[in-house]
Amino acid sequence: MDGRGQKEVLIIIPAYNEEKNITKVLDKLEQPEIQKFSDVLVMNDASKDATNWIVKERHHTLVTHVFNLGYGSALQLGYKYAIRRDYKYVIQMDADGQHDVCNIKEIYRELKRRDEHGIEPDIVLASRFMPGSSDYDTTMVKKFAYRLFRFMIKTVTGRKIADPTTGLQGLNRRTVLYYSQYGHFDDKYPDANMIMQMLLLGFQIREIPAVMHPRTKGYSMHSGWKPVMYMFRMFFSILAIVFKIKVFKLETEEKLSNELY
Repeated sequence: MDGRGQKEVLIIIPAYNEEKNITKVLDKLEQPEIQKFSDVLVMNDASKDATNWIVKERHHTLVTHVFNLGYGSALQLGYKYAIRRDYKYVIQMDADGQHDVCNIKEIYRELKRRDEHGIEPDIVLASRFMPGSSDYDTTMVKKFAYRLFRFMIKTVTGRKIADPTTGLQGLNRRTVLYYSQYGHFDDKYPDANMIMQMLLLGFQIREIPAVMHPRTKGYSMHSGWKPVMYMFRMFFSILAIVFKIKVFKLETEEKLSNELY
């Protein structure tokens, strides 16, 4: 699809069997104060329910996978669409209603805010665990995983990241262009591993407090024993990135500059 995006921001929503939640999310995204600066792209990852038809009826841009490709693949295809349509920013959020739409304006504002050195962020993370964030309860396994990933990121990069697994993020065009390229993005679970990667490559990351809600309907992709498997997979994924960038120098800021400019 050639052409220029009509607005600065593309909101990408990966969705898998979210018919019970996505209507409320779209209701809020269709408020005039959100619509004036953003378009919505729903990446329907081969849902077996009515997710596809609900989005079509609302006339938002929709991409439907024939097979379930995974959360990361859905996002990466959305990034490619954003680059093709020339959007300046991407904000990614979940379809399950846990990410309050009130965060969208705050992320957009932060993406455009220059710091004391005149630098705008490449990535804005909406955190569940900062002063000013809403109360958010989770399981002991997930709490342990968050602490582990925070420790790994702080040890390697020196940066304290309060919420290394947040899926609610804002990205500038430079980041979206990098993520859209082959081999630069985890096609399954892009979380703390991507934060580690981007910090090591010199991308500017900021965190802001966020309003989050617990899931009330449907099933999380991290339900049952999946959080345990996810934690082990993410641990080794982070280690692989550290070796790739810090030890073997397969990616550097210099190589990155040559690729993106």
